[in-house]
Amino acid sequence: MERVGQAMSRRNGAQQFDYDKLVEQIMADPDVAAFIQSKGMTPAEIKRSISKFNQYISERNRFLLGDKAYIAKGYKPILVKNEGYADVSYEETPELVEAQKQAAINARLNLISLPASLKEASLAKVDLDDVGRYKAFELLTNFVADYPNYKKAIYLYGDFGVGKSYMMAALAHDLSEKRSVSTTLLHYPSFVLDVKNAISSGLVKEKIDEVKVAQVLILDDIGAEQSSPWMRDEILQVILQHRMQENLPTFFTSNFNFADLERHFATSKNGDETWQARRVMERIKFLAEEVRLKGENRR
Repeated sequence: MERVGQAMSRRNGAQQFDYDKLVEQIMADPDVAAFIQSKGMTPAEIKRSISKFNQYISERNRFLLGDKAYIAKGYKPILVKNEGYADVSYEETPELVEAQKQAAINARLNLISLPASLKEASLAKVDLDDVGRYKAFELLTNFVADYPNYKKAIYLYGDFGVGKSYMMAALAHDLSEKRSVSTTLLHYPSFVLDVKNAISSGLVKEKIDEVKVAQVLILDDIGAEQSSPWMRDEILQVILQHRMQENLPTFFTSNFNFADLERHFATSKNGDETWQARRVMERIKFLAEEVRLKGENRR
């Protein structure tokens, strides 16, 4: 009958053989071998690092295989040198860095009553297949490049569907990406309804304040709303007056040119209100340069 000591000795020998084989496999790993060479590790340091090398290989393989059991999503394992031994650390993947960058860009884009898909717009994606789009594109591109040193914003007008909203959303995206600037882009006719609905709840001032202090403001489709003297004089004029005084960039899109928009504001149940309309238009003209966007209907 085999003695206990002999059995244990044989078992330990098998374990030692397995361990030696594991060490051999670890040392043959290209990443581990390259790390040891680059750090000039001594035999003693290598011996102390075997368990960490093994941990790294296991984590790396899980990461590369997309194993569901891999916990550090968005981070890849790397080897680092500590005092006298190797250790496993984690660094952000390029995909995670890009996702975080896009999330930060989108967080600075405040779209109100507009499609979320406009957050995907950028000036690089603007279609320049029509010469009638060149001037607007050039001015918006220069605005981003020169910000915060600018003279005026843009009042972009043109026919329905030529891409005015998209081009302004592209401006907002590039300001966020390249200048870390926050932009509020709101659909003005919807904003008018929201303000009217806020009267009963007493939240009109909050809605006005949120808009008037925006770092960059884009009033989309102004002139398409049902105009009223109260909205024109007590809401829009207050917003524009504040932004004019504080020199805050304020952009517009509209189907109307300046003259048509003034007529729109002058139309009232009270009769002709040309003088009141001109007061609003003076502020718009102070804030923005009138630019026509030409082209085909892209919708």
